[in-house]
Amino acid sequence: MATRHFAAPKVPEIFALFWIIKLLTTGIGETASDFMGTKSLVLAGVVGVGGFFLALAWQLRSSTYHPVRYWLTVLMVAVFGTMIADGPHVALGTPYYVDSVIYAVLLVGLLTWWRRSEGTLSVHSIVTPRRERFYWGTVLLTFGLGTALGDTTAENLGLGFWPSALIFGVLILVPLAIWAAGRRRTRGEVRAVICFWIAYALTRPLGASVADGLGSHHHDGLGFGTGPVTAVGLLVFALLVAYVGVTHSDEGGAHARHRLEGADGGGKPDENEFVVDAVMD
Repeated sequence: MATRHFAAPKVPEIFALFWIIKLLTTGIGETASDFMGTKSLVLAGVVGVGGFFLALAWQLRSSTYHPVRYWLTVLMVAVFGTMIADGPHVALGTPYYVDSVIYAVLLVGLLTWWRRSEGTLSVHSIVTPRRERFYWGTVLLTFGLGTALGDTTAENLGLGFWPSALIFGVLILVPLAIWAAGRRRTRGEVRAVICFWIAYALTRPLGASVADGLGSHHHDGLGFGTGPVTAVGLLVFALLVAYVGVTHSDEGGAHARHRLEGADGGGKPDENEFVVDAVMD
């Protein structure tokens, strides 16, 4: 069956600012969900569920990447992902570690389906609607898994938010180290893709633990309040998204072109390096 192809991948270039904005969305999603939940469950449901489906529909209808549309969708996935992770715990009383196992199994299953169907898990292969649906399904499950993992360490294990943030901060360096050690070896692209998705999933418990540590009065939190923490996070988020929107620095291939233009003596950089860096810079 014929399918349409996008002119370019509908995801941003993966570089340092990508990870900063991604971490911000995880923290905002956690505190915004908690803040709305304490004010009105109806409000939380309308914004979390309704906002998620509206943002995702807006993203899927487009054929091109745009930073505002993309990052708004990620932000709403963060809010909705918090709700789907907390929902079973609140409604059924299941421990967060049980939810973590369930989401991990679902995530592995979806990634396996995606890999067998499309032949790649690279985020820069998102050039068809089918691959984009796989992508957003995977993103949603990473948020659910990450939320459950963060709550497992902070609450079920009783470690608190800051020790949890430290644990996940160290863990997220592991895929970076593995990627860096193997970037010049064979199958570097496969290694980079695997490391990317591991790091992507770990951004959720890391960002959420930091946000909870700032906003909560419990589990060694600083108690600034979920409302103020959400407001500050949204302001920084808006500024960074506006920056990439104006500079176009997160468009696909932007950093590879920059390196080509700045190569000493006009030398041509290694093409394999760009393949790997396109996934994890």
